[in-house]
Amino acid sequence: MKYKLPINFLFIAAFAAAFFISACDDTSNITNIDSVIIPAQNVSYSQHIQPVFTAKCARSGCHDDQTQASNLSLTSYSNTTASYLVVAPGFPQNSLLVLTTSGLTTNPMPPIGYPALTKNQIDGIKTWVKEGAKNN
Repeated sequence: MKYKLPINFLFIAAFAAAFFISACDDTSNITNIDSVIIPAQNVSYSQHIQPVFTAKCARSGCHDDQTQASNLSLTSYSNTTASYLVVAPGFPQNSLLVLTTSGLTTNPMPPIGYPALTKNQIDGIKTWVKEGAKNN
């Protein structure tokens, strides 16, 4: 009888730990977003671009509303397009967003250790900017 409390406590503690560890695992969001194919034209911000930013960029410690790494939040269209230097509609070659995600700067994004963007995602961002960076 004396050992029931510790055994029950250990069972509850193990269950709670497993729950919290699995709740912090966001690899399924990344796997899901990597399976979405962004078309070669008519790229939709809401359907194609923001979901990539949400899964891979707008995370705690990065480009979320609280951290705003490099003074950039990628949590919404208005935040993403707030600076013409970051997104120059129609001019991907002048957009820091395109240059950094394409690895063409000294500080490519995402940095090493974070989930990389797929070629399709990089091309999709570039196409979205080239098509005018519309809020569609």
